[in-house]
Amino acid sequence: MFVPCGESAPDLAGFTLLMPAVSVGNVGQLAMDLIISTLNMSKIGYFYTDCLVPMVGNNPYATTEGNSTELSINAEVYSLPSRKLVALQLRSIFIKYKSKPFCEKLLSWVKSSGCARVIVLSSSHSYQRNDLQLRSTPFRYLLTPSMQKSVQNKIKSLNWEEMEKSRCIPEIDDSEFCIRIPGGGITKTLYDESCSKEIQMAVLLKFVSEGDNIPDALGLVEYLNEWLQILKPLLLHSKTNSRVSRQPTEWEKFANYASDKGIISRIYKELK
Repeated sequence: MFVPCGESAPDLAGFTLLMPAVSVGNVGQLAMDLIISTLNMSKIGYFYTDCLVPMVGNNPYATTEGNSTELSINAEVYSLPSRKLVALQLRSIFIKYKSKPFCEKLLSWVKSSGCARVIVLSSSHSYQRNDLQLRSTPFRYLLTPSMQKSVQNKIKSLNWEEMEKSRCIPEIDDSEFCIRIPGGGITKTLYDESCSKEIQMAVLLKFVSEGDNIPDALGLVEYLNEWLQILKPLLLHSKTNSRVSRQPTEWEKFANYASDKGIISRIYKELK
């Protein structure tokens, strides 16, 4: 499934895998764009899979005219060895009935590569929140049992809210309660499979609506950063004490991006 850019596969033992779910508003994918671009992560390979709709395009993280013509495809892997981070970016939707096989193959690769844990960035339909969720923060998290053992105290110190269980069939009052993530794409499948395979996984998500979801992506990155603190040292300018970012060049193509630049810059400067 994984094809390295070099002659041999990189050593990912002990790394944290960051990845998106293809979910409502593409929030997880936008957040991954921001992380990969800001951290200047290097491409180390790609996934050769028949589970995603094929696509090809120019380098979305181009910084010069010279590397702007490099090609990118539907599932690529980037790394930052200095922080033991590896990132999977997904750029197309799943072919019908292929999402579960993809999850199984992905988690098999996670185990064989020796990744220590997986963090999935996702989103869920805001209009399907219950009364309690409407009155609280739009961010939620989920931890697999094996992940809880290692990070539970840290998560508790952040005062985050865990994703609540809701009725499996909302229309039936006496139906059982379970975890539901409407609009979350493969999020629930990844979580369930990781629970059964005893893989350390965390899901971070935000309730959103379809539209201009760049602010949602920025918020999700900030949410992640509260825990991992992966951006703070790189975003704090030593002289001005202001936070700087490398917003992906592909964002220039978004219809509302130009008018939102000022807003985005202000939001990003507030990242803690």
